[in-house]
Amino acid sequence: MENVVELTNVTKEFKDFSVKNIDLQVKRGFVHGFIGANGAGKSTTIKMMMNLLQPDAGEVKVFGMDYKTHEKAIKERIGFVYDGNVFYEGLHLKDIKRIVAPAYKHWDNALFSQYVEQFELPLNKAIKNFSKGMQMKASLAIALSHHAELIIMDEPTAGLDPIFRRELLGLLQEIMLDGSRTIFFSTHITTDLNRIADYIAFINRGKLVFNNSIHDITENYALVKGRTELLDRDTEKAFVHINRLSTGFEALTENVTAVENTFGDSVVIEQATLEDIMFHMKGGMQHV
Repeated sequence: MENVVELTNVTKEFKDFSVKNIDLQVKRGFVHGFIGANGAGKSTTIKMMMNLLQPDAGEVKVFGMDYKTHEKAIKERIGFVYDGNVFYEGLHLKDIKRIVAPAYKHWDNALFSQYVEQFELPLNKAIKNFSKGMQMKASLAIALSHHAELIIMDEPTAGLDPIFRRELLGLLQEIMLDGSRTIFFSTHITTDLNRIADYIAFINRGKLVFNNSIHDITENYALVKGRTELLDRDTEKAFVHINRLSTGFEALTENVTAVENTFGDSVVIEQATLEDIMFHMKGGMQHV
């Protein structure tokens, strides 16, 4: 089975927000980044992947199964890493292990001990006294200790200092080496994904804009800078979004060849970062 997660035409309506017609596939054995501004729909989508929310329409499948008939079997194979502590704050890590371990038939005490030592986590210290980084490591140790095949991380690096963020990303790269796991990593800190992601899904205002490999994104998206007088009704068709500035224009394209054919050497074309793409897409899904 190539896809670990498949969302097909998934919609969830709220009073003042909706996630609409999401078609998303997460491939086995890769790190899949999920980007979007705060409030774009990332957490809502993840909650539907976890069956914490049920879609109003569409279908969610994990490991080729649906939650209606296979919820326990699916959750046995998922590890969820939170962006903060979800356990009773007075508990020690050894108490949390004692509570969590019986819930998983593949729990591995030796593996848990290995990660506790590797991550330098104290077993006899209340979780409320853990730093945010230590809480993240504790969640990751628990997820890995029941041999989770899919690790879902919702904004795991938010609020972490740059040094620990780099350390966490290094840990994620290590656990991917044997090819048996898949990581789905939601974040609005796009620089984190430049280091580890194989695929990127981008959600904007509740709609999935793209779900492509890093290679394809690098090849297709670019920033274009030039003089404002070069823009007209026809030339603007080469762009996804345009910012007009006092010194000229900066625009995002998803078709570098079209820009080259339209403008030749009269514009500057630069590689677009994930942050550039998010910035321009958030500015509008149309020419401005």
